[in-house]
Amino acid sequence: MPDKADTTHVLMPNELVIYRRERSAIWQCRYKVGGVWQRASTKQRDLKLAKQAASELKIEAEIRLRSNLPVVTRRFRNVAQLAIQRMDAELANKQGKVSYKDYKRVIEDYLIPILGNRNITNIDSSALDEFEARRIELMEKVPSKSTILTHNAALNRVFDEAVIRGFLTEANRPKLDAKGKAGDRRPAFELEELRAVLHNLEAWVERARNEKSRAMRAVLRDYVEMLVDTGARPGKELLDLKWRQIKFAIKPVITNTGLVDEEGDAIELANLNRSVEMTVTGKTGTRTIVGMTRTVRVLERIAKRNYDIDDSVVNPFAKLTKANNDDKVFKVEDGRELNSFQQMFESYLDEHSLLIDKRTGQKRVFYSLRHTYATLALTHDRVPIHTLAKQMGTSVGMIEKHYSHLKVVQAIEQLRGEETNRLIAAGSVVDAEYESKKVKKAAAATNSKKRKTKNS
Repeated sequence: MPDKADTTHVLMPNELVIYRRERSAIWQCRYKVGGVWQRASTKQRDLKLAKQAASELKIEAEIRLRSNLPVVTRRFRNVAQLAIQRMDAELANKQGKVSYKDYKRVIEDYLIPILGNRNITNIDSSALDEFEARRIELMEKVPSKSTILTHNAALNRVFDEAVIRGFLTEANRPKLDAKGKAGDRRPAFELEELRAVLHNLEAWVERARNEKSRAMRAVLRDYVEMLVDTGARPGKELLDLKWRQIKFAIKPVITNTGLVDEEGDAIELANLNRSVEMTVTGKTGTRTIVGMTRTVRVLERIAKRNYDIDDSVVNPFAKLTKANNDDKVFKVEDGRELNSFQQMFESYLDEHSLLIDKRTGQKRVFYSLRHTYATLALTHDRVPIHTLAKQMGTSVGMIEKHYSHLKVVQAIEQLRGEETNRLIAAGSVVDAEYESKKVKKAAAATNSKKRKTKNS
């Protein structure tokens, strides 16, 4: 076995080694802490002093590990991991924010991959410029201002951790700005297009290729209709909703039409005014939202499909809304829970010529339904902005910013969406433009075949 080079000395077998690189007079060291090898410079030329420095570095690293501090001090990725641990701890103690989930994703997907190997004290303006350039490469687009604000908030969480740990002081903490492309308002659906979205869903569900696909489409239909009816934020607000978080209400109203029947009796119309209150949790925390007739009908469909429950109209969910029922509302028949329908929704819209907004050229997404809800609530149902802000879980300022063109300050109180629902229902026939492309193609093929048979 060859002798070790005189530039390498094992101080502790498989634990601590010092060595000297070729053409260098400074001794380096490798030491294992927590099962991971670390490298560092002893900054010493003298062998005896180098051995002493290496031993001290290993001891210091062991102490840092036991103290839950980064073994390699001041490295950005280590401080970032500590910032994540602090957010996790706050969430576990119910002291954290919903936005922590976004911050953690930004740290793991962008900050650590780009800045991870830098020392926290070396994050200067040039490093931030490099970060911005690399971020555009990773995202394949220029981020909007709102995205940059989220990234800056995540980055500040890391800097906060560095200050707390004594790696940075407020004086040498990097300053961040939020220059970015102004965010575009998401495209909504025009009233005629919304009619097509809702009208075509049932037939689309029935055209599914198999039972599994039909079950997924049925849940998507329910999800879309509840988004349209409530303006909920797409994602976890409805997908995490549990039956025990729903409260049913009914307030019957009898309206005299002023007309009489053949026997001379007054004709009256009964409106049950059925609704539900739902406790949802999302980006801005927990709040109560209201679902009206359309939502009640959706919940009745789900109760029938998943539980074979078809109770009276005056108390349809009594068996499901018990305090101990942790079942989620949105799930397919075999119990699998759903996380995202976006791809399926886009396919549905594309099939019916509704995916691209003609006015802006933008692709529509689930948030387009939320934007549509707000637009119709303000223009047709005349909901006041304070009421709408509470329903949608946003601020009056954000509504004024995004919907000021609708003159929202003229709105009056009314949240039942009666006028919007009347307008949607008024268009019982959907324009041929929004019929299924697949159905039209099949019909054309059938007609062509008939003509050929007739001509022959």
